[in-house]
Amino acid sequence: MTGYLYRQTGQYYGQLASGAEKCGEAELRELGATRIKQGYLGFYFCADQRTIYNIVYRTRIFSRILAPLLAFDCHSDKYLYKTAQNIDWSELLTLTKTFAITANVADSNIRNSQYAGQILKDAIADQFRAKTGERPSVDTRTPDLQLNLYIHKNKARISVDLGGGSLHKRGYRAESVKAPMQETLAAAIIRLSEWNGERPLHDPFCGSGTLLCEALMKQARIPAAYLRKKFGLLRLPDFDATVWNQVRTAANAEIEIPEALISGSDVSAEAIQSVRTNRKELPGGAVIKVRRTDFHDLEGFQNTTIVTNPPYGIRLGDADSTALLLKEFGDFLKQKCTGSTAFVYYGEISLVKKLGLKPEWKLPLSAGGLDGMLCKYELY
Repeated sequence: MTGYLYRQTGQYYGQLASGAEKCGEAELRELGATRIKQGYLGFYFCADQRTIYNIVYRTRIFSRILAPLLAFDCHSDKYLYKTAQNIDWSELLTLTKTFAITANVADSNIRNSQYAGQILKDAIADQFRAKTGERPSVDTRTPDLQLNLYIHKNKARISVDLGGGSLHKRGYRAESVKAPMQETLAAAIIRLSEWNGERPLHDPFCGSGTLLCEALMKQARIPAAYLRKKFGLLRLPDFDATVWNQVRTAANAEIEIPEALISGSDVSAEAIQSVRTNRKELPGGAVIKVRRTDFHDLEGFQNTTIVTNPPYGIRLGDADSTALLLKEFGDFLKQKCTGSTAFVYYGEISLVKKLGLKPEWKLPLSAGGLDGMLCKYELY
Protein backbone atom coordinates (compact mmCIF):
# COMPACT_ATOMS: atom_id res chain seq x y z
CA MET A 1 0.00 0.00 0.00
CA THR A 2 1.65 3.24 -1.16
CA GLY A 3 -1.39 5.53 -1.19
CA TYR A 4 -1.00 6.62 2.40
CA LEU A 5 -3.34 9.38 3.48
CA TYR A 6 -0.62 11.94 4.21
CA ARG A 7 0.76 11.48 0.68
CA GLN A 8 -2.64 11.83 -0.95
CA THR A 9 -3.65 14.97 0.95
CA GLY A 10 -0.40 16.54 2.20
CA GLN A 11 -2.23 16.84 5.52
CA TYR A 12 -0.78 16.18 8.97
CA TYR A 13 -1.95 16.56 12.56
CA GLY A 14 -0.25 18.27 15.47
CA GLN A 15 -1.18 17.55 19.11
CA LEU A 16 -0.69 20.15 21.80
CA ALA A 17 -1.75 21.04 25.33
CA SER A 18 -5.13 22.57 26.07
CA GLY A 19 -4.75 26.34 26.26
CA ALA A 20 -1.76 26.49 23.90
CA GLU A 21 -3.88 26.69 20.74
CA LYS A 22 -3.03 30.28 19.81
CA CYS A 23 0.67 29.63 20.34
CA GLY A 24 0.51 26.46 18.30
CA GLU A 25 -1.39 27.98 15.38
CA ALA A 26 0.99 30.95 15.23
CA GLU A 27 4.00 28.64 15.33
CA LEU A 28 2.64 26.48 12.50
CA ARG A 29 2.24 29.57 10.32
CA GLU A 30 5.77 30.72 11.13
CA LEU A 31 7.15 27.32 10.14
CA GLY A 32 5.37 27.28 6.79
CA ALA A 33 2.22 25.20 7.36
CA THR A 34 -0.89 26.01 5.32
CA ARG A 35 -4.63 25.25 5.50
CA ILE A 36 -4.51 25.11 9.29
CA LYS A 37 -7.72 23.86 10.88
CA GLN A 38 -8.34 23.29 14.57
CA GLY A 39 -9.24 19.81 15.80
CA TYR A 40 -9.48 18.17 19.21
CA LEU A 41 -6.38 19.18 21.20
CA GLY A 42 -4.52 20.04 18.05
CA PHE A 43 -4.54 21.19 14.44
CA TYR A 44 -4.83 19.67 11.00
CA PHE A 45 -2.50 21.37 8.55
CA CYS A 46 -0.87 20.91 5.17
CA ALA A 47 2.85 20.89 4.45
CA ASP A 48 5.23 19.72 1.76
CA GLN A 49 8.09 17.39 2.64
CA ARG A 50 10.66 20.07 3.50
CA THR A 51 8.14 21.98 5.60
CA ILE A 52 7.01 18.96 7.62
CA TYR A 53 10.63 18.07 8.37
CA ASN A 54 11.17 21.67 9.48
CA ILE A 55 8.11 21.58 11.74
CA VAL A 56 9.15 18.31 13.41
CA TYR A 57 12.67 19.62 14.04
CA ARG A 58 11.74 23.08 15.29
CA THR A 59 8.34 22.98 16.98
CA ARG A 60 8.45 24.01 20.63
CA ILE A 61 4.71 23.92 21.32
CA PHE A 62 3.46 20.66 19.79
CA SER A 63 3.95 17.37 21.61
CA ARG A 64 3.31 15.15 18.57
CA ILE A 65 3.26 15.60 14.81
CA LEU A 66 1.37 12.79 13.11
CA ALA A 67 1.35 11.60 9.48
CA PRO A 68 -1.92 9.69 8.89
CA LEU A 69 -1.58 6.44 6.99
CA LEU A 70 -5.19 5.32 6.93
CA ALA A 71 -8.59 6.53 8.13
CA PHE A 72 -11.60 4.23 8.24
CA ASP A 73 -14.88 3.38 9.96
CA CYS A 74 -14.13 1.05 12.84
CA HIS A 75 -17.02 -0.64 14.65
CA SER A 76 -15.25 -3.73 15.98
CA ASP A 77 -11.90 -5.15 16.99
CA LYS A 78 -12.10 -7.65 14.12
CA TYR A 79 -12.48 -4.86 11.57
CA LEU A 80 -9.60 -2.93 13.14
CA TYR A 81 -7.40 -6.01 12.82
CA LYS A 82 -8.48 -6.72 9.24
CA THR A 83 -8.09 -3.13 8.04
CA ALA A 84 -4.70 -2.68 9.71
CA GLN A 85 -3.46 -5.63 7.67
CA ASN A 86 -4.23 -3.70 4.47
CA ILE A 87 -1.09 -1.71 5.23
CA ASP A 88 2.11 -3.32 4.01
CA TRP A 89 4.04 -2.87 7.24
CA SER A 90 7.30 -3.95 5.62
CA GLU A 91 7.32 -0.52 3.93
CA LEU A 92 7.69 1.12 7.34
CA LEU A 93 9.33 -1.53 9.48
CA THR A 94 11.88 -4.34 9.32
CA LEU A 95 12.66 -7.19 11.67
CA THR A 96 15.74 -5.31 12.93
CA LYS A 97 13.72 -2.21 13.88
CA THR A 98 11.46 -1.75 16.91
CA PHE A 99 7.99 -0.27 17.16
CA ALA A 100 5.45 0.94 19.71
CA ILE A 101 1.85 2.11 19.66
CA THR A 102 0.05 4.88 21.52
CA ALA A 103 -3.73 4.52 21.34
CA ASN A 104 -6.64 6.72 22.35
CA VAL A 105 -10.27 5.65 22.13
CA ALA A 106 -13.39 7.70 22.88
CA ASP A 107 -17.16 7.23 22.34
CA SER A 108 -16.64 4.05 20.32
CA ASN A 109 -17.60 0.38 20.32
CA ILE A 110 -13.99 -0.42 21.19
CA ARG A 111 -13.84 1.14 24.64
CA ASN A 112 -10.37 0.38 25.91
CA SER A 113 -7.37 2.25 24.47
CA GLN A 114 -4.86 -0.35 25.59
CA TYR A 115 -6.91 -3.14 24.01
CA ALA A 116 -7.17 -1.21 20.73
CA GLY A 117 -3.40 -0.76 20.70
CA GLN A 118 -2.95 -4.48 21.31
CA ILE A 119 -5.16 -5.32 18.31
CA LEU A 120 -3.06 -3.11 16.05
CA LYS A 121 0.14 -4.61 17.45
CA ASP A 122 -1.15 -8.13 16.76
CA ALA A 123 -2.09 -7.20 13.19
CA ILE A 124 1.45 -5.96 12.54
CA ALA A 125 3.15 -8.90 14.24
CA ASP A 126 0.93 -11.48 12.52
CA GLN A 127 1.60 -9.98 9.09
CA PHE A 128 5.36 -10.28 9.63
CA ARG A 129 5.02 -13.82 11.00
CA ALA A 130 3.00 -14.88 7.96
CA LYS A 131 5.64 -13.52 5.58
CA THR A 132 8.88 -14.26 7.42
CA GLY A 133 8.15 -16.53 10.36
CA GLU A 134 9.37 -13.78 12.70
CA ARG A 135 8.07 -10.53 14.13
CA PRO A 136 9.72 -7.17 15.00
CA SER A 137 10.21 -6.31 18.65
CA VAL A 138 8.27 -3.77 20.67
CA ASP A 139 10.23 -1.01 22.45
CA THR A 140 8.01 1.39 24.36
CA ARG A 141 10.89 3.67 25.41
CA THR A 142 12.82 4.45 22.22
CA PRO A 143 11.13 2.73 19.28
CA ASP A 144 12.29 3.21 15.71
CA LEU A 145 8.65 3.46 14.61
CA GLN A 146 6.08 5.07 16.92
CA LEU A 147 2.52 4.57 15.71
CA ASN A 148 -0.56 6.43 16.86
CA LEU A 149 -4.05 4.92 16.82
CA TYR A 150 -7.00 7.26 17.39
CA ILE A 151 -10.61 6.04 17.42
CA HIS A 152 -13.41 8.54 18.01
CA LYS A 153 -17.09 7.74 17.45
CA ASN A 154 -16.10 4.57 15.61
CA LYS A 155 -13.87 6.40 13.14
CA ALA A 156 -10.24 5.30 13.30
CA ARG A 157 -6.99 6.84 12.14
CA ILE A 158 -3.59 5.12 12.11
CA SER A 159 -0.65 7.52 11.94
CA VAL A 160 3.12 7.58 12.12
CA ASP A 161 4.40 9.75 14.97
CA LEU A 162 7.02 11.75 13.08
CA GLY A 163 8.94 12.73 16.20
CA GLY A 164 9.21 9.12 17.28
CA GLY A 165 7.48 9.91 20.57
CA SER A 166 6.45 12.96 22.54
CA LEU A 167 8.40 16.03 21.42
CA HIS A 168 8.40 17.49 24.94
CA LYS A 169 11.41 15.23 25.59
CA ARG A 170 14.06 17.68 24.43
CA GLY A 171 17.05 15.72 25.69
CA TYR A 172 18.61 18.30 28.02
CA ARG A 173 16.96 17.05 31.22
CA ALA A 174 19.80 14.92 32.57
CA GLU A 175 18.69 15.59 36.15
CA SER A 176 15.32 16.54 37.56
CA VAL A 177 13.40 17.40 40.72
CA LYS A 178 9.95 16.28 41.83
CA ALA A 179 7.07 17.27 39.53
CA PRO A 180 9.15 18.94 36.78
CA MET A 181 7.32 21.14 34.30
CA GLN A 182 6.79 19.64 30.86
CA GLU A 183 9.04 21.28 28.27
CA THR A 184 6.26 22.07 25.77
CA LEU A 185 4.29 23.79 28.55
CA ALA A 186 7.36 25.82 29.52
CA ALA A 187 7.88 26.79 25.88
CA ALA A 188 4.27 27.97 25.63
CA ILE A 189 4.70 30.05 28.79
CA ILE A 190 7.87 31.67 27.43
CA ARG A 191 6.10 32.47 24.18
CA LEU A 192 3.07 33.89 25.97
CA SER A 193 5.37 36.10 28.06
CA GLU A 194 6.49 37.73 24.79
CA TRP A 195 10.01 37.86 26.21
CA ASN A 196 12.37 38.73 23.37
CA GLY A 197 15.75 39.04 25.06
CA GLU A 198 15.67 42.83 25.35
CA ARG A 199 15.59 42.70 29.15
CA PRO A 200 16.57 40.15 31.80
CA LEU A 201 14.48 37.08 32.58
CA HIS A 202 14.50 35.47 36.02
CA ASP A 203 12.80 32.46 37.60
CA PRO A 204 12.89 32.61 41.43
CA PHE A 205 11.54 29.04 41.80
CA CYS A 206 13.57 27.54 38.97
CA GLY A 207 13.47 23.87 40.00
CA SER A 208 15.47 21.86 37.46
CA GLY A 209 15.48 24.83 35.08
CA THR A 210 12.91 23.93 32.43
CA LEU A 211 11.66 27.50 31.97
CA LEU A 212 15.25 28.76 31.86
CA CYS A 213 16.32 26.17 29.28
CA GLU A 214 13.29 26.87 27.10
CA ALA A 215 14.01 30.60 27.29
CA LEU A 216 17.58 29.97 26.14
CA MET A 217 16.46 27.66 23.33
CA LYS A 218 14.02 30.28 22.05
CA GLN A 219 16.41 33.20 22.27
CA ALA A 220 19.40 31.29 20.87
CA ARG A 221 17.20 29.77 18.13
CA ILE A 222 18.19 26.26 19.15
CA PRO A 223 15.80 23.85 17.40
CA ALA A 224 13.61 22.09 19.95
CA ALA A 225 14.67 18.66 18.62
CA TYR A 226 18.38 19.58 18.44
CA LEU A 227 19.36 16.88 20.96
CA ARG A 228 16.83 14.29 19.83
CA LYS A 229 18.34 10.92 18.90
CA LYS A 230 15.48 9.19 17.04
CA PHE A 231 12.81 10.45 14.66
CA GLY A 232 9.84 8.48 13.37
CA LEU A 233 9.89 10.31 10.04
CA LEU A 234 12.96 8.27 9.09
CA ARG A 235 10.65 5.25 8.77
CA LEU A 236 8.36 6.84 6.16
CA PRO A 237 8.62 5.08 2.77
CA ASP A 238 9.22 8.44 1.05
CA PHE A 239 11.82 9.67 3.57
CA ASP A 240 14.46 11.81 1.87
CA ALA A 241 17.74 11.88 3.80
CA THR A 242 19.14 14.72 1.68
CA VAL A 243 16.22 17.05 2.40
CA TRP A 244 16.23 16.06 6.10
CA ASN A 245 19.93 16.85 6.44
CA GLN A 246 19.48 20.16 4.63
CA VAL A 247 16.65 21.15 6.98
CA ARG A 248 18.65 20.33 10.10
CA THR A 249 21.83 22.00 8.80
CA ALA A 250 19.93 25.20 7.97
CA ALA A 251 18.19 25.25 11.35
CA ASN A 252 21.40 24.58 13.28
CA ALA A 253 23.19 27.36 11.37
CA GLU A 254 20.76 29.87 12.88
CA ILE A 255 21.89 29.15 16.45
CA GLU A 256 23.31 32.30 18.00
CA ILE A 257 24.15 32.42 21.70
CA PRO A 258 22.63 35.52 23.38
CA GLU A 259 23.96 37.70 26.18
CA ALA A 260 23.73 36.38 29.74
CA LEU A 261 20.24 37.72 30.49
CA ILE A 262 18.68 34.49 31.77
CA SER A 263 18.93 33.67 35.47
CA GLY A 264 17.23 31.62 38.13
CA SER A 265 17.29 30.87 41.82
CA ASP A 266 15.84 28.28 44.14
CA VAL A 267 16.05 27.46 47.83
CA SER A 268 16.89 23.84 46.99
CA ALA A 269 20.53 22.89 46.49
CA GLU A 270 19.37 19.80 44.59
CA ALA A 271 17.41 21.98 42.16
CA ILE A 272 20.35 24.28 41.49
CA GLN A 273 22.62 21.30 40.85
CA SER A 274 20.03 19.96 38.38
CA VAL A 275 20.01 23.25 36.46
CA ARG A 276 23.81 23.30 36.31
CA THR A 277 23.82 19.77 34.95
CA ASN A 278 21.01 20.34 32.45
CA ARG A 279 22.32 23.62 31.02
CA LYS A 280 25.54 21.87 29.98
CA GLU A 281 23.54 19.85 27.47
CA LEU A 282 22.60 22.95 25.48
CA PRO A 283 24.76 25.12 23.22
CA GLY A 284 25.59 28.25 25.19
CA GLY A 285 24.09 26.81 28.36
CA ALA A 286 26.64 28.66 30.48
CA VAL A 287 24.76 31.93 29.88
CA ILE A 288 22.05 30.63 32.25
CA LYS A 289 23.09 31.91 35.67
CA VAL A 290 21.69 30.26 38.80
CA ARG A 291 22.26 30.44 42.53
CA ARG A 292 20.83 28.87 45.64
CA THR A 293 18.75 31.57 47.31
CA ASP A 294 15.42 31.87 49.06
CA PHE A 295 13.33 34.44 47.17
CA HIS A 296 12.91 36.38 50.45
CA ASP A 297 16.62 37.15 50.31
CA LEU A 298 16.65 38.42 46.72
CA GLU A 299 17.20 42.15 46.27
CA GLY A 300 14.37 42.36 43.78
CA PHE A 301 14.09 42.97 40.06
CA GLN A 302 13.45 46.10 38.01
CA ASN A 303 12.66 46.07 34.28
CA THR A 304 12.75 42.28 34.32
CA THR A 305 10.50 39.53 32.98
CA ILE A 306 9.79 37.17 35.88
CA VAL A 307 8.55 33.76 34.76
CA THR A 308 7.94 31.09 37.35
CA ASN A 309 5.99 28.09 38.61
CA PRO A 310 5.91 28.36 42.44
CA PRO A 311 6.04 25.07 44.35
CA TYR A 312 2.79 23.57 45.56
CA GLY A 313 1.25 20.24 46.51
CA ILE A 314 3.79 17.42 46.46
CA ARG A 315 6.62 19.88 45.91
CA LEU A 316 5.84 21.90 49.03
CA GLY A 317 3.68 19.96 51.42
CA ASP A 318 0.34 21.10 52.79
CA ALA A 319 -2.16 23.71 51.61
CA ASP A 320 -1.37 26.15 54.43
CA SER A 321 2.32 26.22 53.51
CA THR A 322 1.44 26.85 49.88
CA ALA A 323 -0.94 29.70 50.72
CA LEU A 324 1.63 31.39 52.98
CA LEU A 325 4.40 31.07 50.41
CA LEU A 326 2.26 32.57 47.65
CA LYS A 327 1.15 35.48 49.84
CA GLU A 328 4.77 36.25 50.72
CA PHE A 329 5.81 35.93 47.08
CA GLY A 330 3.03 38.35 46.13
CA ASP A 331 4.38 40.83 48.68
CA PHE A 332 7.88 40.37 47.24
CA LEU A 333 6.63 41.17 43.74
CA LYS A 334 4.75 44.28 44.92
CA GLN A 335 7.55 45.64 47.07
CA LYS A 336 10.73 44.68 45.21
CA CYS A 337 9.87 44.24 41.54
CA THR A 338 8.38 47.52 40.37
CA GLY A 339 8.71 48.10 36.65
CA SER A 340 8.82 44.37 35.97
CA THR A 341 6.28 41.95 34.55
CA ALA A 342 5.57 38.60 36.20
CA PHE A 343 4.12 35.50 34.57
CA VAL A 344 3.13 32.99 37.23
CA TYR A 345 1.95 29.49 36.39
CA TYR A 346 -0.18 27.78 39.03
CA GLY A 347 -0.39 24.00 38.86
CA GLU A 348 -3.73 24.27 40.65
CA ILE A 349 -6.22 26.93 39.57
CA SER A 350 -7.49 27.40 43.14
CA LEU A 351 -4.14 28.94 44.11
CA VAL A 352 -4.47 32.03 41.88
CA LYS A 353 -6.16 34.10 44.61
CA LYS A 354 -3.46 33.27 47.17
CA LEU A 355 -0.91 35.62 45.57
CA GLY A 356 -2.85 38.74 46.53
CA LEU A 357 -2.32 40.49 43.18
CA LYS A 358 -4.83 41.17 40.42
CA PRO A 359 -3.69 39.63 37.12
CA GLU A 360 -3.81 41.51 33.82
CA TRP A 361 -5.06 38.30 32.26
CA LYS A 362 -5.51 34.61 33.06
CA LEU A 363 -5.15 31.67 30.69
CA PRO A 364 -5.93 28.03 31.50
CA LEU A 365 -2.98 25.86 30.40
CA SER A 366 -2.83 22.09 30.80
CA ALA A 367 0.02 19.63 30.26
CA GLY A 368 1.51 16.56 31.86
CA GLY A 369 -1.56 15.91 33.98
CA LEU A 370 -1.71 19.49 35.30
CA ASP A 371 -4.81 21.64 34.79
CA GLY A 372 -3.15 24.92 35.61
CA MET A 373 -3.45 28.64 35.04
CA LEU A 374 -0.97 31.20 33.72
CA CYS A 375 -1.39 34.75 35.02
CA LYS A 376 0.27 37.97 33.91
CA TYR A 377 1.00 40.70 36.47
CA GLU A 378 2.21 44.21 35.63
CA LEU A 379 4.17 45.45 38.65
CA TYR A 380 3.89 49.22 39.00
